[in-house]
Amino acid sequence: MTGGTDQPLTGLRVLEVASIGPGPFAAMMLADHGAEVIRICRPDETPLFDPRFDITLRNRARVLTLDLKDAGDRARLCEIAGTADALIEGFRPGVMERLGLGPPELHSRNPSLVYARMTGWGQTGPLAPRAGHDINYLALSGALSLYGPPGADPVPPVNAVADFGGGAMMLVFGIVTALLSAARGGGGRIIDCAMTEGAALLQASVWSLRASGQWQETRGANLLDGGAPFYGVYRTRCGGHIAIGAIEPQFYRRMLEGFGLRNHPLMAQQMDRDRWPDMRALLAGAVAQRTRDHWQQIFEATDACVTPVLSLSEAMDHPQARARGSFLKGPGQPGAPAPAPRLEGG
Repeated sequence: MTGGTDQPLTGLRVLEVASIGPGPFAAMMLADHGAEVIRICRPDETPLFDPRFDITLRNRARVLTLDLKDAGDRARLCEIAGTADALIEGFRPGVMERLGLGPPELHSRNPSLVYARMTGWGQTGPLAPRAGHDINYLALSGALSLYGPPGADPVPPVNAVADFGGGAMMLVFGIVTALLSAARGGGGRIIDCAMTEGAALLQASVWSLRASGQWQETRGANLLDGGAPFYGVYRTRCGGHIAIGAIEPQFYRRMLEGFGLRNHPLMAQQMDRDRWPDMRALLAGAVAQRTRDHWQQIFEATDACVTPVLSLSEAMDHPQARARGSFLKGPGQPGAPAPAPRLEGG
């Protein structure tokens, strides 16, 4: 929980029509920074897992159960929306309109309301009425083709990219942008946030490399997808892994020093793509000679961009995380990421 009344979004009221995935995550982010979030649940709502453990539901000011098929309950939602700064909904296109709760109806009561709509495909287009999940939105955005080992099937990066990065965070950005516009005298905005488009936008660096002729559409052959030997994951002697991200020449040199390869002729031309497979094999052999903890001790005080790959439990107990309080832990709390980003001053 965030606590306190001096959060940057204190005084902001958000009405969250219950959904799963990116909607609750977006509402969580706003609530984490002080917004008063009122969550509206359906009477027949069946959660995917015990809500007590759902991090995305934290910091809600109130939770109300309303049957939006009931005229009285719809009137109650309209009443609350009349006092809200923003509303978040994640139904398929047209559902809120059929309930009489679309933007025209709510803007007639509250002209400055930010009406934030979260869908996979967007409010328009041939796929707009179709169902989908994170993996489907990733697939059609082109992003899924980027993840996974070369020569194997694509591997979805859990639901972080479309649901939460391309969906929730884009929605929060849209809400805050629209609120700034409203504060400057603009009217209420309608936000059409499509996870497919958000997932595509998150690949901006890849599209930039592609435009400059530096990206191949073969997975595992590029600078940032594990193709470069100095940007990838390697197995250690103990069966653990380390991550190497030594792109810049000065970091590359320090990485080679740590592995005892500074003077090896094969590693002299960092950007020679023809040598990358052999360079990777040499580096893999060096990494496999020692344990993950050994390499952590070698590199943790250097600018070599070499780090251990931690499990969730290990991440919570890392000294950097402990020093900053990056995770919330306590009695009955198995651990959860703390609110981010941090805003100082004010």
